[in-house]
Amino acid sequence: MSQQDSDRSSTPPRRRPDASMSLLTNVMDHSLDDGYAEAAALRKGGEALPRALRAKLWLAAGLVLAAAVVTVGAAEARISAPTLAKEREELISRIGTGTSDADDLEKSVDRLRDDVGDRQRQALQKHGGEKGELVALLSGATEVRGPGVKLVVDDAKEAPQGGGGPRESSGFTDTGRVRDRDMQRVVNGLWASGAEAIAVNGQRLTALSAIRAAGDAILVDNRPLVPPYTVLAIGDGQRLSTAFQDSADGQYLHVLQESYGVRTSISAQEQLRLPAAPSLIVRTAEPKAGAAEKRGADTGKGTS
Repeated sequence: MSQQDSDRSSTPPRRRPDASMSLLTNVMDHSLDDGYAEAAALRKGGEALPRALRAKLWLAAGLVLAAAVVTVGAAEARISAPTLAKEREELISRIGTGTSDADDLEKSVDRLRDDVGDRQRQALQKHGGEKGELVALLSGATEVRGPGVKLVVDDAKEAPQGGGGPRESSGFTDTGRVRDRDMQRVVNGLWASGAEAIAVNGQRLTALSAIRAAGDAILVDNRPLVPPYTVLAIGDGQRLSTAFQDSADGQYLHVLQESYGVRTSISAQEQLRLPAAPSLIVRTAEPKAGAAEKRGADTGKGTS
């Protein structure tokens, strides 16, 4: 081996001038990204579509399908719109007709009820003889005016409003709510104290009236009332007020006020108006002929 060859083998390889700029060298050597490379390969043919392109195609197809569905739905709605509008108009017409018929029937019932009430009042006055007016008054068949007492009974301020349990009760109320038994005692106390006619919240009481409760409401002759309960009683105002407050039922109401917060107020009135009862039931009783004959026979036997 010559000395020249020995010198060449011992000399290290020369470094590239741009060896210290590897990043710039890499950028220059790989100037095209993968997307361009895939596009170039596609032009050459024989390779599948890129995933990004496939996703765009699927999205476009979905949009086209959605547009087609919306278009078809709009066309069907446009076709069926006249039919739906016609059915709606027919339904509105039927509702209006039914409402009108119901109103007419209600007016007819009111007229018949008033006619029956007038006939019953005439019957009471006719068969009552000299006491016809008194019978009509006590039965609630006629409107009445005169002095009397106004008694207002209301739930306690802290009493639950609605959903506080039924108003039926056999004893004192422990919730501050007026119960049906409370109103029964109030009305009976006024009758016993000398009241000639009584109305509760405008509802005239008769000999056949009933005060009951149904859940959360107090009923007077099956008509629901709401508190406060205003009781109007015809009679000698001051004397009636004093007699009621001194009675056992008046003391009962006083206990409700003092112990349970039930609110009450009573005052004598110079002039009150009580309406006639909305409906009456006329009942008559006649002795049997056999019973009358037997009484006569017994009387004759006793005097002989």
